[in-house]
Amino acid sequence: MKNGLEDVIAAETQLSDVDGAAGRLIIRGVSLDNLVYNGTFESVAALLLDRLVECPVDRDQLKTLLGAARKDLFAYVANVDPAIIALPPVDALRAMIAQLPDGEDFDAALRLMAATAVFLPAILRLQANKIPVAPDETLSQSADILRMHSDRMPSPDQVAALDAYLVTISDHGLNASTFASRVIASTRAGLTSSVVAAISALKGPLHGGAPGPVLDMFDAIGSAENAERWIINALDGGERLMGFGHRVYRVRDPRADALKQALRRLTASGEVDRHRIDLAEAIEGAALAILKQRKPHRPLDVNVEFYTALLLDALGFPREAFTGVFAIGRTVGWIAHAREQALNGRLIRPRSVYIGPLPQAA
Repeated sequence: MKNGLEDVIAAETQLSDVDGAAGRLIIRGVSLDNLVYNGTFESVAALLLDRLVECPVDRDQLKTLLGAARKDLFAYVANVDPAIIALPPVDALRAMIAQLPDGEDFDAALRLMAATAVFLPAILRLQANKIPVAPDETLSQSADILRMHSDRMPSPDQVAALDAYLVTISDHGLNASTFASRVIASTRAGLTSSVVAAISALKGPLHGGAPGPVLDMFDAIGSAENAERWIINALDGGERLMGFGHRVYRVRDPRADALKQALRRLTASGEVDRHRIDLAEAIEGAALAILKQRKPHRPLDVNVEFYTALLLDALGFPREAFTGVFAIGRTVGWIAHAREQALNGRLIRPRSVYIGPLPQAA
């Protein structure tokens, strides 16, 4: 037995390859660098879903279809139960997704991709006692998410930054939420059930719930001059540094650099406070130096959460919603894995080793 299924091969996939030793991520044959540089949410969605559902591979077609789906799904917002809105954002998102019909065809996939984009901004506005903003079906997915959240048209740089984030986290091997999606898909329960299960796994603080506390760390440190002392005190107290270390990567997480570049573009256009980036880089440098000194035999580097927190904060999302925004981008990966499992896999049924008491002899 391997605790946590460490190094156990549980599936074959054509969707993504995570090379932890080389710090490389490939999605459907394309390197992350190329995807982020040239891609949008629609293009990565078309890439991941190609041949798994009856999906038009042209991203312009997908943009049109997603726009129409977002418009249709806004009807769910008008009838949402106030008890759902009282929940934390990711729990409210999960509850609203659970209302959608199950299915395994392209319409079901389209509905789920559009639903996360519509529901989360509406939840955030309702929780802030604001009126939800109806979708604009002529916009791209990223542009409309930002517009529905803020009730104003985003700048091209803001749209590009959110696209970079959604592309970067669209798929990442057999992580906990993706595995949950595949387990449910193996029972033929349907795509909505797979996505609900995946969100349930994602919300755990050891998976998708960690970006928010990165900002708490930034707030506690306050200035570059305090970084080294704060980090030393935190480690002396047995605390974990948020945004550092990864279960798979033994070198720098390539997604961190992709998001750092997107953040720099926002900074260059004047839409992010330069002092915030300077603080982040000071914390990064101090933390890496101290971690290398204290744990020379344990590879700990920046992970995707570190710059995710800064990017989503710069785009105006509250930190309690970061996991929900993650779900918007990862839903397409969950769907692709669910379809791959349903088409090519078997019912997932591992064995366990019983270590409990045995019946006593009569």
